[in-house]
Parts: sequence; C-alpha cells; structure tokens
Amino acid sequence: MVVANWGNVLRQAVKIGTELLSTSGQKRGAGATHPRAQGRSAPTADRARTVVYAPALDGAADPGEIVWAWVPFEEGDGRGKDRPLLVVGREAGDRGVDLLGLMLSSQHDRAGEPDWLSVGTGAWDRQGRESFVRLDRVLEVGEHEIRREGAVLDRDRFDRVADALRTRFGWS
Repeated sequence: MVVANWGNVLRQAVKIGTELLSTSGQKRGAGATHPRAQGRSAPTADRARTVVYAPALDGAADPGEIVWAWVPFEEGDGRGKDRPLLVVGREAGDRGVDLLGLMLSSQHDRAGEPDWLSVGTGAWDRQGRESFVRLDRVLEVGEHEIRREGAVLDRDRFDRVADALRTRFGWS
C-alpha cells in the first residue's frame, strides 16, 4: 500500500503556485523576455494551408478571431511582446493544438507596404486605431499561450486577408 506524503505534496504545490503568481503579475513591455516565448514563425508560403472562416467565441481561438499572445521578435533572442494575432488556422502540433496567426500592427507606416494589409479598426485596439495584418510571416502559437480573445474580424475583412494568402502565398 502506497501512502502519500501530503505535507511534501502541499509544499511543492504552494511553491509552484507562488512562482506562477510572482511571474504572471510582472508587466512585460516591448523587448522584455518571456520565460515561455515558444512561438515560432515561418514564411507564409512555407506554411500554406487551407484557410477557413470559423469564429466561435467559446474560449478556444478559431480562424477569424483576433487573440493576444506573446510574439517573439524575429531576432530569436527571447525578446518579444504581447500583441494581437489574426487566427487563420489550427492544427495539431508537438505542443498540442497550434494556432497559425498573422501579426497585427497599428503603426501607420505599414499603410501601402506590400506585405501589410489594412483590416481597419476593431475591439482589439482600445484606441480605435487602424490595424494592419502582416501577410508574409505566419506565427505558430500553442493554444495554451493565448492570453485572451480580442474580437471577431468580420467575414468581409477576413475574406480579403484569405484572398491575399491564396493569391500571393499558395494557400487554398
């Protein structure tokens, strides 16, 4: 008969909980490092998939939804920042479910750049700024790494993004 040492189990649980709470409350600004910055990026053409519009505000991120996640900088040095992503796909990955997302930016210098497409304004940006989606870089983010659901992109705007993925990058 195995008897658990509940005192040790409880001490370990408290220690883990305390560590999680102490790191989750820290403010992470641009350029901060993240202990689990595991998102990966790839050129969009290398990750060509079928894109389908299927939003459902059910707590799981679905194509057509804009969610917030930790996005590592392209330098791959562990730095990055929380930013909105337009989910364009879901697939089983080595970390469970991976989401395929396109990064959003509200920087106006993106207007007119060939790899950026305006998706207008929405609830994902509290200041109501025009947002642009980056078309040439797909981010793979584990579903458990999503911070929150931001909004659903309407069908017409999603279809413009999907059409660009199909035309320029071979998605179906």
